[in-house]
Amino acid sequence: MTSRPITPRLLHLAAAAALAVTLVIAPAAMPVPGATLIPVASAQCPDAEVVFARGRQEPPGVGAVGDVLVNALRSKTAKSIGVYGVNYVADTDAAAGATDMRVHVQSMAKSCPNTRIVLGGYSLGATAADLMTRANRLSSSERQHVAAVVLFGNGARRLGPAPAYADRTIDQCADGDPICGRGFNWDSHLQPSYIGSGLVDQAAGYIAGML
Repeated sequence: MTSRPITPRLLHLAAAAALAVTLVIAPAAMPVPGATLIPVASAQCPDAEVVFARGRQEPPGVGAVGDVLVNALRSKTAKSIGVYGVNYVADTDAAAGATDMRVHVQSMAKSCPNTRIVLGGYSLGATAADLMTRANRLSSSERQHVAAVVLFGNGARRLGPAPAYADRTIDQCADGDPICGRGFNWDSHLQPSYIGSGLVDQAAGYIAGML
């Protein structure tokens, strides 16, 4: 597939969306009942790996939405599923998360060439994943390793999916979420809204179909 060049205006809009997320949203670190921590896969090269960026001010790892997503995905496929929590300070700098995500995908493409990669993020993490895919700094061969892109509460959703990943992206926005949609209910942006509405489980089904 031939990707269209990313214009400075698009990158500016994506960065503006990231700033809106970080300055307006309250810390997205509400505990979710029933969510469990997921250990790193023991297999050196799993069949698939979820590379997920947590939301603003969540503790290191993949965050509440990422935890539920991986558990749901594991229940929908017999493939082994590894996990990588994007290494960034989940405060204001989504670009740092985008960089870590890109570097990790490039590393996995070399060390585990048969592993399918799932890129994703929630809230600020979704902005990081969106920036990474929109910047399109992976080579065409590296992009072949990416099976799916899954975003939750993405502030740049209005721009549409990154052209190079449009055929494998699901961008979930909860009803009433003012960050990714046109709602006015701030609680709709928090983790329980995405988990309780079934949007995370729906995304897991989408991923399973792409692996």
